[in-house]
Amino acid sequence: MIQVEGLSKNYARTVAVNNISFSVEKGDVVGFLGPNGAGKTTTMRILTCFMPPTAGKATVAGFDVFEQPFEVKKRIGYLPESPPLYPEMSVADYLMFVARLKNVANSEIKRRTEEVMERCAIADVKPKLISKLSRGYRQRVGLAQAIIHNPDVLILDEPTSGLDPKQINETRELIKSLSGEHTIILSTHILPEVEAVCEKVIIINKGKLVATDSVENLKHRAGLNAAIQLQLDTAGNGNAEVVRQTLEQVPGVSKVLEKTVSSDRLVFEIEGLSDRNPRADVARAVVNSGWNLLELKSLTFSLEEVFLELTGSSAEATVANGKGAAA
Repeated sequence: MIQVEGLSKNYARTVAVNNISFSVEKGDVVGFLGPNGAGKTTTMRILTCFMPPTAGKATVAGFDVFEQPFEVKKRIGYLPESPPLYPEMSVADYLMFVARLKNVANSEIKRRTEEVMERCAIADVKPKLISKLSRGYRQRVGLAQAIIHNPDVLILDEPTSGLDPKQINETRELIKSLSGEHTIILSTHILPEVEAVCEKVIIINKGKLVATDSVENLKHRAGLNAAIQLQLDTAGNGNAEVVRQTLEQVPGVSKVLEKTVSSDRLVFEIEGLSDRNPRADVARAVVNSGWNLLELKSLTFSLEEVFLELTGSSAEATVANGKGAAA
């Protein structure tokens, strides 16, 4: 559905996008991630025909974004971070106006407007002026205008920015409901949102492609060491220091961290070498030492940890948590 090959964009001496290539298949929901200034917005503006690339090629549904922009725009619905709304219009009038702009057949405009208002849960405010709506409702109206012409591709830039937790959950569910019918590219700094909604992730950093894969595959490729959590019954098993020293001698173990030390249990987090999972050897060492094993489980890495590892940026940590402002 979307093919990007060797795409670059220069602003004078600044290289915003540097020779990136990726593809998005029909029906995919893809998270488009990167630190501030990574080139995400520039890439989306090229895909939506707002600006031409300096070099390379991008096609949407088989149409070139530079040579056939009108054909591309027919097949794309775009929700920028600040929705393109007219505050003096009512919700229904605005959506019918957008439908006409997007060449929805006259006989279909009313039906399609009613349909997207129901889909986006804004039918109850259709007579209201947009200026009177809350931020959450305005965001839903913005999403409704993006899908009014039933496009093949949806490009959503920070669709939950500024919403409260309830509105965020509702918007996520709405995006999920659109998957399959539409190919969706979702750009956001809220990484749990990507894990909840997206099937695939594309990460760029300083204009260059860092990774494109499923979240699970990225976790294995990111260079993060394998980790396991070990819980022991401490009754008659000696002290935590003895256990820690023993575990550090297990082949494949790189680090042992004490997480909990109490009168009845010990909990350790154990990191393994990147090319070896020490789980079996740790279990064997525990049994051979005569300790009572309560739990031994693998720990999975969050998308946030993978993101920070791949981009090499700790400065974005608060933004990656959804606590900072979007770029």
